[in-house]
Amino acid sequence: MVTEPAGTPGNRRTALTRDLVLREAVALADEAGSGVPSMRRLAQRLGVEAMSLYHHFRNKDLILDGMVDVVFSEIDLPADGVDWCAAMRDRAASMRAALIRHPWAIGLMDSRTNPGPATLRHHDAVLGCLRAGGFSVAGAAHALSMLDSYVYGFTLQELSLPFTSSAEVTQVAGAILEQLPRDELPHLAEMIIHRALAPGYSYAVEFDVGLDLILDGLQRSRESWR
Repeated sequence: MVTEPAGTPGNRRTALTRDLVLREAVALADEAGSGVPSMRRLAQRLGVEAMSLYHHFRNKDLILDGMVDVVFSEIDLPADGVDWCAAMRDRAASMRAALIRHPWAIGLMDSRTNPGPATLRHHDAVLGCLRAGGFSVAGAAHALSMLDSYVYGFTLQELSLPFTSSAEVTQVAGAILEQLPRDELPHLAEMIIHRALAPGYSYAVEFDVGLDLILDGLQRSRESWR
């Protein structure tokens, strides 16, 4: 593997490797909330010249491939012999957690035409779990597509909400309720009062509710998908 020194705080030197470049690229993207950073900015963070990055990556697109692969490597793989439904539930929770840590990755996870080893290993393990659970090839494809669409979509919506805690839900919902014409919008007022303002309410509980519905539907349909 080609390595070369990279600058770090305190003038400490360490080997510049593909793994180090990708880890720093992911960290930069996490801080900025956007996708692949510029080669110049990434090089500055690593303490090297931008041209040094091209020893490991021919272009920025390959860095993006690698960054997506890093995120996939953080998602738990289904364990051997685990019931498919329990495995898909655990995998969905792990994927959501990874996407919350790396919000820039939403929309990119399945977009790469040059997927890395962690990405390929992840999809193979998930499909293998579904096949072992009685899904046909077509059924496994349906299940994977449905589950991923739900996790990506829910997490995107969750990250867009103007609150992150129960206290903030109460504050935002209460402010809306104060200005709400309850006679004109009675159902919305009812929802805010009895749901959003309920003690300890967290929007995150909606994730499990939706996931239960999807898993139940997959259980009912898997025998018909041949």
